[in-house]
Amino acid sequence: MADTVLYEVSDGLATITLNRPEAMNALNIETKVALREAVTAAGADSSVRAVLLTAAGDRAFCVGQDLKEHIGLLAEGSGQVMSTVREHYNPIARALTEMPKPVVAGVNGVAAGAGFGFALAADYRVVADSAAFNTSFAGVALTADSGISWTLPRVVGPGRAADLLLFPRSIKAQEAYELGIASRVVPAASLREEAEKVARALAEGPTVAYSAIKESLAYGSSHSFAEALEKENELQTKAGASEDHTIAVQAFVNKEKPKYLGR
Repeated sequence: MADTVLYEVSDGLATITLNRPEAMNALNIETKVALREAVTAAGADSSVRAVLLTAAGDRAFCVGQDLKEHIGLLAEGSGQVMSTVREHYNPIARALTEMPKPVVAGVNGVAAGAGFGFALAADYRVVADSAAFNTSFAGVALTADSGISWTLPRVVGPGRAADLLLFPRSIKAQEAYELGIASRVVPAASLREEAEKVARALAEGPTVAYSAIKESLAYGSSHSFAEALEKENELQTKAGASEDHTIAVQAFVNKEKPKYLGR
């Protein structure tokens, strides 16, 4: 894996760190390939029970596409210019949203374009009080990618999503919290610590139940109420058969804190 993305697994938590702070963690091809590999690896690793996606430095989480590289590819007439959505952004966004374990984004600075998209693809966002979000796409005559056309309306509503996409602007951390984009806002100096605390709590939790919650939320957003009820029945049966459910019930009866196994 490239040095532009760091990957570490510890006690059930996979930490993925975008590592181009000098470029505000912009996404060049090398970084996109490495990020795709890291997210895919975390999703497939049964020892990983939660994922923390964050970034190096204090200025930016990720400002999206590396425009310097993009301009060079445009000048060359390279076919890689627009194939990046299919080859990189789509697989990364799908891996984040579809993996059967919770994903926490630790947003340490500006999240723009695809960087905003990947933060939205996480299940929970811990945001530094100095951070900001920007859709950016229309500002460079492009449309939404990295899943934003699906995630943003579900977080802020279709009207606000259209406003933010048509008129890109900086959304500060407090406004992001009020809109539902940020799950928690914390002091910038303690962002990494607080985000890791949330992610580790999830890594120690009932992984099968978390997977079912992710699946039910995604399913319910695009199906009828009756269909959602049937899906809940299916997923509840699965969660109820897990070892963690038995552990939780026994711990409740014994007035103890449950120690989940993630299965």
